[in-house]
Amino acid sequence: MTTEQMVSEIECLKKEKNAVIMAHYYVDDDVQDVADYIGDSFFLSRKATEIDADIIVLCGVRFMGESAKVLNPDKKVLIPDIGADCPMAHMAEVDEVARMRREYEDLAVVCYVNSTAELKAVSDVCVTSANALKIVSRLPQKNIFFIPDQNLAHYIADQLPEKHFIFNDGYCHVHHGLTVEQIQRAQREHPDAQLCVHPECKPEVTALADYVGSTSGIINYVSNSDVKEFIIATEVGVMYELKKKNPDKTFYAVSVMQVCPNMKKITMEKLLAALKEEQPEVILSEDLMVNAKTPMLNMLELAK
Repeated sequence: MTTEQMVSEIECLKKEKNAVIMAHYYVDDDVQDVADYIGDSFFLSRKATEIDADIIVLCGVRFMGESAKVLNPDKKVLIPDIGADCPMAHMAEVDEVARMRREYEDLAVVCYVNSTAELKAVSDVCVTSANALKIVSRLPQKNIFFIPDQNLAHYIADQLPEKHFIFNDGYCHVHHGLTVEQIQRAQREHPDAQLCVHPECKPEVTALADYVGSTSGIINYVSNSDVKEFIIATEVGVMYELKKKNPDKTFYAVSVMQVCPNMKKITMEKLLAALKEEQPEVILSEDLMVNAKTPMLNMLELAK
């Protein structure tokens, strides 16, 4: 079946089943093209609460499907490949959260949305890379246990010296793997280019950046800039949106390793199959959804 035929069938199924397709910037270009909404984690989380549909097809990794289900417990949430999982989402322990609560009286457990529903359920508030600074700065607690990503935590902690951060040792392998040496080589090869870095990168990498921000932040920064060349230090899937919005600008990756293999598991074939069969469905227990929803709603409120 050609891409055009798949697109046609997907459009028919969407109407027939009252379904919407939501896609992250890191999935393949053709999947982004057929999506009703494309965005980063925060945009997709917020948009999920505003959608009038019976079915949400979340084209991203599993924690995104879980987030959509937590915020829409009465809707059917599908993910085209249930095996598309984010390793970082599991890089914190529920027992460790409990231990930190015993150790620190004045503690807020801040959970990056790139995490399992189980971790969200034991947290006080969720954040994304786009809103973490705003939300943590608004929290009354002095002690912040930030899970699971150590690099985003360090980036926020550096800007909020009045807070005491306790760091977890989780990380995104795509961003964490980018090195100063790779960045400096890209800068030598493209001396006129500005460097845009995701805050999931190591502190020594973000220190070199002209701009540090979420995927949506990078897109906005580039689109509003007069500069014509950019080195992009995040997952290469974002290049598609960057080029669409800025056809007159040139973009360079730092490394051939800037690819999330789990995001790339979401294909047109799997998207079509998910709509046809209404599988794989994201299933969470009632208790888990109730407990995970509070920190998600706290995020949406504090991010206003």
